[in-house]
Amino acid sequence: MSSIDNFDRNILRIMQVSNRTTSDQIAEQVGLSPAAVQRRVKRMREQQIISADVSCVSAKALGRNVTLIVQVSLERERSDLMDLFKKEMKKREEVQQCYYVTGSADFILVVTAFDMEDYERFTSDAFFENNNVRSFQTHVVMDPVKVGLTVPVEEKKD
Repeated sequence: MSSIDNFDRNILRIMQVSNRTTSDQIAEQVGLSPAAVQRRVKRMREQQIISADVSCVSAKALGRNVTLIVQVSLERERSDLMDLFKKEMKKREEVQQCYYVTGSADFILVVTAFDMEDYERFTSDAFFENNNVRSFQTHVVMDPVKVGLTVPVEEKKD
């Protein structure tokens, strides 16, 4: 990762709360000029320190009332088959997150669905129709205690 200083860290803290905060507002909070803030933000975007500027949308507001954590184990762990599974999950809009992991499962997915019937359709299409999926285990989220994508920005302590 590129070197970032305390000004960058403070800018990142502010932008992770709301990326709609203006350069003028950020400048006032961090003690830089708006132009300096704009240059720093531009550099951090170019260096992929800021990887995206997005709006977080409420799944429930769109009727997607069920969130599921799914552990998926594949039959064969050949790299071409792993890549195919990754590609398929990236295409699935109901898959919010997909992690290739170590341990008892190969992948962990975060999936949203309108209801259990909708999730059943997803599993039929994404898992039962895939000859390389050995098994999957589903955990239904009862209470999303903490959901977010913010990253701590403090320096690593030695």
